[in-house]
Amino acid sequence: MPAEETVVLIAFDGSPTARRAVHYASRFLTVDRAVVLTVWSPLHRGSEPTAFDLDGPPDPPEADEADIALGEAQRTNAAGVELAVAAGLPAEPLCVAQTYTVWGTIIAVADDVDADLIVTGTRATTGLRSLVQSSVADHVRRRGHRPVLIVPPEP
Repeated sequence: MPAEETVVLIAFDGSPTARRAVHYASRFLTVDRAVVLTVWSPLHRGSEPTAFDLDGPPDPPEADEADIALGEAQRTNAAGVELAVAAGLPAEPLCVAQTYTVWGTIIAVADDVDADLIVTGTRATTGLRSLVQSSVADHVRRRGHRPVLIVPPEP
């Protein structure tokens, strides 16, 4: 009977802590697939507000107009994949538009790829700020149903 494929989902936003999370994943894990996920927020959300164009019908949108946030997410993701491959992980890229929250998108993608583990960095907020503002990693840990490896920033 063949062994099941092991899949790790690495949440990557390009931050130093996300880079550190990739390093720890490569150092301590042996996996068949490492999906490097970058969640991005589309700049174009819904239709444009109605405007009155006094010189005729509105101009059609440019066909080649790309969301600059997607381009930035793709560059960030490519850097994460390159880092993971250099560290020895069988990495593959994935950019997904944020649907509701970043943490919710991470959990949904982990379900889609049937991840055995989610790897993420954290800001490691403390004190009053941590009571008011939970991190994405904390939400993934509390609301998801998969194991989570949370890598803190360097001391």
